[in-house]
Amino acid sequence: MATDFKSIPIIDLSPLLEKWDHPNLAQDEGVAQVVRQLDQACREAGFFYVKGHGIPLSLMKEIKSITREYFHQPYEEKLKIKLSAATGYRGYQRIGENITKGIPDIHEAIDCYREVKHGMYGDLGKVMQGSNIWPSNPPNFKQLTEEYVDRCTDLSRKIMRGIALALGGSADEMEGEIGGDPFWVLRIIGYPAASISNGHDKADNDVGCGAHTDYGLLTLVNQDDDIVALQVRNKSGEWISAPPIPGTFVCNIGDMLKILSNGIYESTLHRVINNSPKYRVCVAYFYEPNFDAAIEPLDVCSQKTGGTKNFEGAVYGKHLVSKVTTNFVM
Repeated sequence: MATDFKSIPIIDLSPLLEKWDHPNLAQDEGVAQVVRQLDQACREAGFFYVKGHGIPLSLMKEIKSITREYFHQPYEEKLKIKLSAATGYRGYQRIGENITKGIPDIHEAIDCYREVKHGMYGDLGKVMQGSNIWPSNPPNFKQLTEEYVDRCTDLSRKIMRGIALALGGSADEMEGEIGGDPFWVLRIIGYPAASISNGHDKADNDVGCGAHTDYGLLTLVNQDDDIVALQVRNKSGEWISAPPIPGTFVCNIGDMLKILSNGIYESTLHRVINNSPKYRVCVAYFYEPNFDAAIEPLDVCSQKTGGTKNFEGAVYGKHLVSKVTTNFVM
C-alpha cells in the first residue's frame, strides 16, 4: 500500500542486469540489494527511477527528438496516420481526443501496440487486431521506435524478475502463462506549452493527462530532461513531483501487478500537468502480461496476506480492451 512518500527513490539496476539469468540469482548479494530496493519502492510508492539500465542515452534522446519532430509537423500531415477503431486503435490522436475519467486530456499522441494478427486470441483479440501505422516523416521513425521497444521489452522482463524475487517467488514466477509472451503498449506523447493567458488560474482541462493508474505490469517513462510535469499521489492525497533525472527512466507498477501481488504492491495514481512555457514530449512504454493471460493473485502473495485472495481474477486483454474502447472521442 502506498505511503506518505515525499520523493521517489532511485535504483541502480546494474547488479541485477549483470546476473539476471544466473541460476543462483537470488543468492547474489548485489542482486539481493536491488531486490530489497525494488520491494521497498513498490510497497511505499509504486514508483521508482532506474539507472544502470543498459539502454543507451543516445537512443533515449533520439526517440524524444523524432517525437518532437513529428508533432511539430502540420496537423494535416499528422492526420495521415489517424487512430480509429479500424486501425486497431493504433495511430495519431489530436489534443483532447484522449479521455481520462470523462475529461479530455491536453495532449496529442501516437499509440502503438504489439501486433495482433487476424484470429489471434479469438474474439478477445478482435478489437486490437492490426499492425502499427507509422509516419513517413521523420523517415527513421519506424526503425528507431521498433529498436526502442525491443530494448524496453528486454529491460522490463529483467526488472520483473527482480520484482518476482521481491514478492518471494522464483525469478521466473511472472513468465510462462503470465508473461512469457508479453504484450506491450507504447504511447508517444506531446504536451502543449502552458497557456500564458491562463496564468495562475489554470483550468482543470489544462491537465495534460488526468489522474489514472496504468493497466499492465510495469511502465518505463522517458521524459524531457528539463520540464517537471509528472505528479504521483501519495496516501494523504498530496501530489508529489517526479522531476526528470537525465539518463533514468521513471518506472511504475500497473493494475495487473497489483492483482498478482494481492495488494502488497499498489498501482499508484499519477497525472501530468505541463506548466512550462515549452512543449513537452514523453515516451511511455508499458510492459504487459500475455494478452490472453488470466491474472489472479500469486499463491506466494496470498500466503503473505493471510491466505485470502483480495482480488477477483482478470483477463488482461479484456481489461485492456475495456479501457482502450472508452478512452477516446472519435
